[in-house]
Amino acid sequence: MFILPVVLSAQKDKPKTIRLPDVLREVSGLWAASSDSLWWQNDGGHTPTLYCTDLSGNILDTVPFKFIKNIDWEDLTADDRGRIYIGDFGNNLNRRKNLKIYIYQPGSGKIDSIQFNYQEQTAFPPDQAGQGFDMEAFFYHQDSLHLFSKNRAKYGNYLTRHYVLPTRPGNYTIRAVDSLILKRKLITGACISPDGKTVAMTAYNYGRFLGIFPWVKNKVFFFSEFEGNRFFRGKIRKRRAPGFIFPKQYEAVDFLDDQTLYLATERIFFLKQKAKRKRVGRR
Repeated sequence: MFILPVVLSAQKDKPKTIRLPDVLREVSGLWAASSDSLWWQNDGGHTPTLYCTDLSGNILDTVPFKFIKNIDWEDLTADDRGRIYIGDFGNNLNRRKNLKIYIYQPGSGKIDSIQFNYQEQTAFPPDQAGQGFDMEAFFYHQDSLHLFSKNRAKYGNYLTRHYVLPTRPGNYTIRAVDSLILKRKLITGACISPDGKTVAMTAYNYGRFLGIFPWVKNKVFFFSEFEGNRFFRGKIRKRRAPGFIFPKQYEAVDFLDDQTLYLATERIFFLKQKAKRKRVGRR
């Protein structure tokens, strides 16, 4: 008879909004290590550092790296052994030949790397219609890393490719195992629930009203009832992302538990960076 009050209390304790510290001005990746331990990274051009906060946005730990660079860090995940994977694979201009995922082992401080290229890409950059080799989203699942490409907004066809990489250090050539077109939406982040039954992807589109005023439409796509790692073949639900007064783009996302995830946006002008809560089953 005490189960319901306990559940309601647990849900209530999760804040709707997390005000992120000033150092996370261009947050691009999130890994929820526990119910009150969130790991973050900044986008390319910032120092190669990981930050850990609680659900109030207080910094609990900072891990700077001396011997690696933040060329274009775009997402963050971890495996069931506690190894953290840093996706340095942002490729907005489709020119990069040094795509990497760093493997950080917190206990020893050891850093390894996975280097890779796309079998489908033969030109750097391809022509405008073929520039679909940007990457901003990945997660760990069943001993593999699952990557999801981002297409070009202006010239692309909104195709998202699903790639798979082993978690072992090495140099790999990978080819898409699946693909999906999300109408007028570009993928910017991805995560999978702790029970492995739900995948969430943040997506957006943007433009200018009257050619002057910018607008951004953010959505969260939930994939469920899939078999194995065929996420795109499952049931798809589209939900509105938490809103802001001014247009912002979500890039960092992860599940806190099977029914709750947090999505974060970077700082824009006077609007500070924040993370907002989203329930799996709510619009």
